[in-house]
Amino acid sequence: MTRLPIAVNTFVWHSPLNDERLETTLRTIAAWGYDGVELAYEQPGDWDAARARDLLDELGLVSVVGAVFGADRELACTTDAVIARTRDYVRSAVDVAALQGSSLVIGPMYTSVGRTWRMSADERRDAVSQLRAEYRVLGDYAAERGVRLAVEPLNRYETSLLTTTEQVLEVIEPLPAESVGLNLDTYHMNIEEASLDDAFRLAGDRLLHLQVCGNDRGAPLRDHLDWPGIRASLIAIGYEGMLGFESFTADNETIATAASIWRPFAASQDELALTALHELQGWRAGWTD
Repeated sequence: MTRLPIAVNTFVWHSPLNDERLETTLRTIAAWGYDGVELAYEQPGDWDAARARDLLDELGLVSVVGAVFGADRELACTTDAVIARTRDYVRSAVDVAALQGSSLVIGPMYTSVGRTWRMSADERRDAVSQLRAEYRVLGDYAAERGVRLAVEPLNRYETSLLTTTEQVLEVIEPLPAESVGLNLDTYHMNIEEASLDDAFRLAGDRLLHLQVCGNDRGAPLRDHLDWPGIRASLIAIGYEGMLGFESFTADNETIATAASIWRPFAASQDELALTALHELQGWRAGWTD
């Protein structure tokens, strides 16, 4: 496998993903030179995991499965019935990952994206305890299938529960590293972390997956973030995972509204993905041991 594979999220073009879109996208990105893909898993059955596995193998691409917590997907601070349904959804994402050979299920797996509310200290303690219990069960399920969960903190406008590296680690630190870790995203980190370097060093070897995009959700290295500094931080902690470019299409109103995509970042989504790839290839070339 290519060291530090550069991947792109299917949300750049599609929502929802289906078999036809999946095949076209995988063949296109492989031809461009991408090493991998983040496959958005919105609803069970949207696309055929066995077919995805065959295409990934044929094209030499690696993958992760992106859990999508839309409305009424909650692992805490809701009814037992909703949590049970959400637990089943995460298990199905793990099953898909295992079938197609993906080592990770990534994403904000706690409450639905966009759900925010004021929490007392007691409420937060209860939420942390509840999430930890859910991650223990779901992490065991994933580990038994050769998959790990990578939990992503979001910015304050998309969640009020887990917005920083420290907050996610509070939940997962007692859990086995073999089953649960971190998914960080430079877009959210730019808003929430006082120091990206401190956040990466705090994450350490619990960082399983990194999503890389500009502070505006556009192409990385075309923005104000300190990319040489980010690379130095990742080298310092020995990061060896994917570099996943995540942005979103404006063609799906629900996704565009949830991610606040109000303007295009390039003349086309293809141009955006190609720009991100070329920038990341140059950035990765400066990596040293």
